[in-house]
Amino acid sequence: EAARTRTERLVALLTKQGLTKYNTGSERMPELPEGRRILVVGQVEDDASVELGCPGVRTNAALLQAARSAHPDAVIVYKPHPDIEAGLRIGAISDQDRALADAVLREVSAHAALAAIDEVWTLTSTMGFEALLRGRPVNCLGMPFYAGWGLTTDHVEAPPWRLARPDLVALAHAVLIAYPRYVDPITELPCPPEVAIERLASGAEPQLSARHRLMAKLQGLRASVRLPRT
Repeated sequence: EAARTRTERLVALLTKQGLTKYNTGSERMPELPEGRRILVVGQVEDDASVELGCPGVRTNAALLQAARSAHPDAVIVYKPHPDIEAGLRIGAISDQDRALADAVLREVSAHAALAAIDEVWTLTSTMGFEALLRGRPVNCLGMPFYAGWGLTTDHVEAPPWRLARPDLVALAHAVLIAYPRYVDPITELPCPPEVAIERLASGAEPQLSARHRLMAKLQGLRASVRLPRT
């Protein structure tokens, strides 16, 4: 019970502060048409979670087409991935496919987008998990870490080992508390997730050190180089 209470408080803090994986973009939403609003989340198409977690649909265009086909009368809102908006990764959609959406959210924060919609369609995006934390129903055309447990509408078969049926609090505890390890960006010492959230919410992170900048460059290089799998 103590773990559940802690998790509930952590989720409430996370959502109250408006924190997501990408804490970028404006909090101002464009005016959207009335009706049931479905957020279609764009992703980097050569990301490992897409290449390995999507046995069928694995492009943003096909995801958008699937959402429109399933909900011809809904208000479809498409949010491009920040790295695609910046021109850094592949996954841009054509003007023809973009026309399937009633609105395209450019440079809008994930928090603002999730607050304005009723449902999410995604391949494997972490925004699907963030939508679950905010009480939004989520459709997955791939198999991300938060799918296959009975909490999402899954359009592909779950792995046979995902037999447990946790509720959202139990899943959030595993994802946010039990599995990860956090480092305080101020002290560079281990810290609990509550401290990490406090640092992000207060903007108290220091400027990136040379070591951190090097790690970021190596991460980008790794993403751009296609290595053969063994």
